[in-house]
Amino acid sequence: MTFDDELYRDITGFAHDSPTWVQHTAEVWTEAGILVFGALFVVAWWRSRRDSHHAFAIAALAPLATVVAYVCSELLKSGFTQDRPCRAVAAAVPSLAGCPPPGDWSFPSNHATIAGASAVALALVRRAVVWLTAPLALLMAFSRVFVGVHYPHDVAAGLLLGAVVAAAAVRLGRRPATRLAEAMRASSAPAVRWLTGPGPAAAPATAYAASHRRR
Repeated sequence: MTFDDELYRDITGFAHDSPTWVQHTAEVWTEAGILVFGALFVVAWWRSRRDSHHAFAIAALAPLATVVAYVCSELLKSGFTQDRPCRAVAAAVPSLAGCPPPGDWSFPSNHATIAGASAVALALVRRAVVWLTAPLALLMAFSRVFVGVHYPHDVAAGLLLGAVVAAAAVRLGRRPATRLAEAMRASSAPAVRWLTGPGPAAAPATAYAASHRRR
């Protein structure tokens, strides 16, 4: 882990030499990034309400796949029990963020796992959005090292874990989720119909009914 220790010291040293506004931005982003991805999930769900059953199912699965990735990350943490670099790396500058307490393990990074899973899951909903989600995920992962609470290998493993688990979860769940979406859209309960949206056929059907009445 000598190389990783050295890289950690280089990044955190660079962080301490950065302007104050850069430090504050990194400290905010390292936590606020999760909220940004949460907002993107809401947007993806809302837009998918007028998409096909399959598209809506993937949009609904995206946040669930991210939660599955997070749980996997937590399980791995409990197995590896690696201490945080802000305590373990000798001659490193103090971390910008508060060092988590002992027992809050370092490998893999939960934040990076969530970022990687969110980026991939949202890209499966709409491919073009990867140009937004991928840079956001990389910045969020890097910020965890920048503020001093993770090793570089923690965030690299987290990104990979999140991406793989999210892709697998969506792939495995999309067929049953599509059938469930179709059944929910056929429901007579207004709340259920609002949650899933009318689907792509609703607008043409409404227009046809209106024209038929005018005749």
